[in-house]
Amino acid sequence: MGLDTRAQLFNQDSLKLISRQFSFTEGPAVNKKGDVYFTDQPNNKIWKYSTDGHLSLFKDSAGRANGLYFNDRGQLLACADEKNEIWLISNSGKVTVLLSNVDGKKLNGPNDLWADSKGGIYFTDPYYPRDYWTRKKQEIEGQKVYYLPPGKGKKPVVAADDVTKPNGIVGSPDGKYLYVADIERNKTYRYTIEPNGTLSAQKLIIDKGSDGMTLDNEGNIYLTGKGVFIYSPAGVLIGHIEVNEPWTANVCFGGKDRTDLFITASTAIYRLPMRTKGVD
Repeated sequence: MGLDTRAQLFNQDSLKLISRQFSFTEGPAVNKKGDVYFTDQPNNKIWKYSTDGHLSLFKDSAGRANGLYFNDRGQLLACADEKNEIWLISNSGKVTVLLSNVDGKKLNGPNDLWADSKGGIYFTDPYYPRDYWTRKKQEIEGQKVYYLPPGKGKKPVVAADDVTKPNGIVGSPDGKYLYVADIERNKTYRYTIEPNGTLSAQKLIIDKGSDGMTLDNEGNIYLTGKGVFIYSPAGVLIGHIEVNEPWTANVCFGGKDRTDLFITASTAIYRLPMRTKGVD
């Protein structure tokens, strides 16, 4: 069954290398046009791959950005790991710091994020010590999922603390569910999003963790690690994309029709035409 479904979703032979000129690629995100932005975190840069196949540097001195996401207003959000902040980056590269601390304490290190239709931001805050940090220990106990409500001056709230090391995160397009990968437990959970933005009803959906993740318009869930693992909405493994790299960090759908899967893997970025498409 897995092979049949896999054949329906993609052709492994169609996986194409876009470029291998980076130190470690992460955080792919797609804008409304279908252009894909991604980070080269060790080199502190954000790159852009346009729908016409042009690769260009979008931003230098990018705050050691990790996860990226475009909100409904077409604004680029970033987990800026250098100073543990959440950024909004304009089309010209101008930075607005949306969040720099929680009650005066530094975040562990915002890793990945997803924005809801209201403009609120969910983000994971695992602790991965960096050699460019001056601090040597956590200021906040625990590694949690936060929600930053929309509106200037709003304070973040803890959305989920029933995880060990949350990493990849993505919400369903209808705004009903949030998926969170706990990379330390090696599990992926689904939460119900309440009207006030809080999360409830943690449910184990996949017995596997992930670095990054995305969804397609059929509700399938894409997890990363040693390649890309595709699960049905019920959590059944239905396909595996082999990526010949030490680590596959993250994925997103892009292109004009959102039918190409972009894969950030170690020093490279790949593109794979799919027979399904991504969600907005």
